[in-house]
Amino acid sequence: MAQVSRTFLVDCPAPRALAYLADFANATEWDPGTVACEPLTEPPVRVGSRWHNTSKVLGRTTELEYTLTTVEGERVVLDGRNDGSTTQDDLTARPAAGDRAEITYRATITLTKGGAVGDLGTRLLLQYLAKKTVRQMTTVLAQHGGRA
Repeated sequence: MAQVSRTFLVDCPAPRALAYLADFANATEWDPGTVACEPLTEPPVRVGSRWHNTSKVLGRTTELEYTLTTVEGERVVLDGRNDGSTTQDDLTARPAAGDRAEITYRATITLTKGGAVGDLGTRLLLQYLAKKTVRQMTTVLAQHGGRA
C-alpha cells in the first residue's frame, strides 16, 4: 500500500472547491495523470456517482472505475478499482482566511498484484505525482473559482 498526504491553500471558497473536487470528471484538469474521466451516472453528483477514469503515467495507461463513496461536511472520498489495484482520493476543503480554502489531499493506492516491489515503485511514483497534483489543483481552483 502507498499513501501520500498534502495540505495547501487555494484561492477558492471551501464549499465551491469541495463541489468541484467531488465531480471526478474534473480530474482531467487537476490530476496530472488523468487523460479522460467520463461520468457513468446521471447528474447530479452524489454518493454513488461513478466515473470511468483513464490515466497515463510514465507511458503506462491504466483504467479504473471511481465511485463517490462519501460526502460529509468538508470531506469527499472517491474510491477507484480495477483488476490490479484499489485507490482512494480523500479530500477535505476547510474555510481559510478570506475566500480561500485549506485543501487536504490524501491518496492511497493498494496493489492487488505486484507485491512489495510494486508497492515500493508505487510509493515513489505517488510522492512524485503529489507535487504535480498540488500545483495543478491550486492553479485550476484559482482559475475556475471552484466551478462545479
